[in-house]
Amino acid sequence: MNCLLNFKGVTNYGYFCKKIDLGRVVALDYGKKRTGIAVTDPLQLIASGLTTVPTNELLGFLKQYLENEEVVRFVVGEPKQMNNTPSESEMFIAPFLSRLKKTFPNVPIERQDERFTSKMAFQSMIDGGLKKKQRRNKALIDEISATIILQAYLNRQ
Repeated sequence: MNCLLNFKGVTNYGYFCKKIDLGRVVALDYGKKRTGIAVTDPLQLIASGLTTVPTNELLGFLKQYLENEEVVRFVVGEPKQMNNTPSESEMFIAPFLSRLKKTFPNVPIERQDERFTSKMAFQSMIDGGLKKKQRRNKALIDEISATIILQAYLNRQ
């Protein structure tokens, strides 16, 4: 791990050093048809939407992306019911996680609760002033959802 920066501690009693593996974190909002993708900057400070790809093309897209970018972690949305049990869509994600791990054995995979991300993405589109026609773009909703998943992951670090 590399020491990123020294920040003045909140209590003014000293300094702390945030240690991270420099490189991008890639978040996936996995869906049966489409997968939204979001990435961080190499310092892992900012989450940004990257794109949405057809799920059947996802591994190919990620192979190409990892050829050009240093990726230190995948964060995959974890759909849960309100009672904290896995949702039905988890049965589609589990086989994908196996293929992802087999394809990229050196990149750790973490999960992030994705409850309400689609609703939050839609609301952010409204708040951002997007027209009704633009808000019907499900690919954009998936990309924004991936960004929300990634930001939630960064916030818990």
